[in-house]
Amino acid sequence: MQVHTNLNNFKVETPVLTIGVFDGVHLGHISILERLKEITKKYNGESVILTLWPHPRIVLNKDIESLRLLSNIEEKKQLLSKTGIDHLIILPFTKEFSKLTACEFIEEFLVKKINVKHLIIGYNHQFGKNREAGYDSLNNCASKYGFSIERLEAKSINDDNISSTKIRNFLNQGDINKANKYLGYEYFIKGNVVEGNRIGRKMGFPTANIKIPEAYKQIPANGVYAVKAILNNNLYYGMLNIGTRPTLQLELQTHNIEVHIFDFNKKIYNEEITIRFVTKIRDEKKFSNIEELSMQLEKDQQKIKELFSKK
Repeated sequence: MQVHTNLNNFKVETPVLTIGVFDGVHLGHISILERLKEITKKYNGESVILTLWPHPRIVLNKDIESLRLLSNIEEKKQLLSKTGIDHLIILPFTKEFSKLTACEFIEEFLVKKINVKHLIIGYNHQFGKNREAGYDSLNNCASKYGFSIERLEAKSINDDNISSTKIRNFLNQGDINKANKYLGYEYFIKGNVVEGNRIGRKMGFPTANIKIPEAYKQIPANGVYAVKAILNNNLYYGMLNIGTRPTLQLELQTHNIEVHIFDFNKKIYNEEITIRFVTKIRDEKKFSNIEELSMQLEKDQQKIKELFSKK
């Protein structure tokens, strides 16, 4: 997959295009991309995805405190690279760009710079200034500029439409199983290992504290999870806690993400770690004392090891 960050030298003979945010690149997106490849073959062309970055809400400073995304741009590229698409165009989103009407965007980018032959969009796709344009507006512009357009129905599981919003809600509820089912893969986060207060080590459960660089990254609900950890291309298993560690009664109740990697005893400060969520084991809980917490952690570890041994 070729990645383009501008269209100055973009030349494709017969581009078949889809446009979208593709947050999380879930099974609904995959169904669009499968259709894109099918039509591309019919036209004997090349498949093209067009997306925007940064997210419009970040640039326009619109409710960014509540903005949560399933994937940053690097994660999105990683996921899309596995789909067999020929080209990914990442257009920089700016305040000037946000003022373009739908037809201005189509004429300037899709027609003049990409020379689109066929456009595929999802069932609820809207774009242009203030997201004013839906399928009807697109269809009118398509007729004007001589390319065809196709809108796909929503992909569903058990009659429930798949969407990035629903997956974010599942993660907010700690429902990893449903989130993973709709994604088609295990939800993951990436971050750097930072120093903590080493209380876990004293309890016999050394943990790697993870700092996520993006404030907008969707983090699952507080609780204990069975996870896979990837470090330097090596796969490990472990248990991860998200929360404020209420049993420790620390003066500063910060929100922490810390993973205990099974059968692992290396110093990994400042290294990048990827965590893949498998399932939630229990909610975060305040215990009477450290000893009671240690006993629960033993039970959690045993439960998770049994889960992985069955898999």
